[in-house]
Amino acid sequence: MSSTVADMLAEARRRFTEAGIVDPATDARLLVAGLLKLSPTELLMRSAERLSPEQAKVIFKALERRLGHEPVHRILGEREFYGLPLRLSAETLEPRPDTEILVDTVLVYLKDLAKVQNRLHILDMGTGTGAICLALLSECPDASGVGSDISADALLTARSNAERNGLQDRFEAVQSNWFEDIQGSFHAIVSNPPYIASNVIHDLAPEVTKFDPAAALDGGPDGLDAYKAIAKDAARFIRPDGVVGLEIGYDQRNDVTAIFEAKGFRCLKSVKDYGQNDRVLVFALA
Repeated sequence: MSSTVADMLAEARRRFTEAGIVDPATDARLLVAGLLKLSPTELLMRSAERLSPEQAKVIFKALERRLGHEPVHRILGEREFYGLPLRLSAETLEPRPDTEILVDTVLVYLKDLAKVQNRLHILDMGTGTGAICLALLSECPDASGVGSDISADALLTARSNAERNGLQDRFEAVQSNWFEDIQGSFHAIVSNPPYIASNVIHDLAPEVTKFDPAAALDGGPDGLDAYKAIAKDAARFIRPDGVVGLEIGYDQRNDVTAIFEAKGFRCLKSVKDYGQNDRVLVFALA
């Protein structure tokens, strides 16, 4: 006899618990609901429904992938960020809830600027899935944005995410190593750059080390390479009234602030994440 939705959920939870997965109940629910294209409410209401052999096969295959440490959203191929569904690909970092804090923080400045400027222009460096730029564009209807990345795979993904969310007319994807191929000037330059020191990457969870692209994690020997690259040229691309908004590692506030101050910026704001670690810095020209 075929299993029901509830049986499959219980089986997934049991296997994840035995394997020591951190949050087995949540992962089981997200994976089964995602594969069956059900909302959390539908998952409950349809728990007695029987699965077809094909559905069961797909779910069992996905369970095996999760037991191999592949994150749930990588298996599903997408993740929601700031209310936008975003496709993931091999060379994009999976957007994390902490990064929404960067969007929240920068939005305050952009909404103020929008009162006095007609067209806002945003640059998201190392855009990956396009998450940060697309979230800002969706909240600022008069803004346009450039998502830059060194990875062609990431830029294809960002473009398709812009189309999926109806933002393609205001979003441009540009292949560039930091500012090398960037043109124009911007009211906001934002980035969640690689900021993990090279020698500690192997200490991260296998979900990260096996499935997130190394280029999106490795910040060089001290984790600060990307901030130095952005700070070196940001003053040439930022509008006089513009801001630079950055996600940082939990112990990098002082170092990143010093790097930007040395290049003529002042720190306007420092924001902590849900775990009370330093997570976002905002700079303006001094």
